[in-house]
Amino acid sequence: MISMRLVAALGLLTLSNVFMTFAWYYHLKIKSWPIWLAILASWGIAFFEYCLQVPANRIGHINYGGPLTVAQLKIVQEALTLIVFTVFTLVVMPNEKLRWSDYTAFALVFAAVAVSVLGRRA
Repeated sequence: MISMRLVAALGLLTLSNVFMTFAWYYHLKIKSWPIWLAILASWGIAFFEYCLQVPANRIGHINYGGPLTVAQLKIVQEALTLIVFTVFTLVVMPNEKLRWSDYTAFALVFAAVAVSVLGRRA
């Protein structure tokens, strides 16, 4: 059975990754921005990422009643990052084509999630 704490943590981690993906990569689309503006905009967006990431980790961590260890939180976060990044790339940066090797690397990260989560139950 999936716990509500896990669902909440995954939802918050997904939303935090949306903010972080925009903070890290959206400025690449706007060539007219000087680097200082890209940095300031990225930091401003990243603030909201942290407002979601920190509660997600607290809600999901075993020390706070959640089902995940810190290692599991990290690997799940990486997998969510790749999902958000793929959607971002396809929608916001359509000229950046993902290759078969990118998808293969993503699949390996998803395999790592399965190993991490299933390994905890063993």
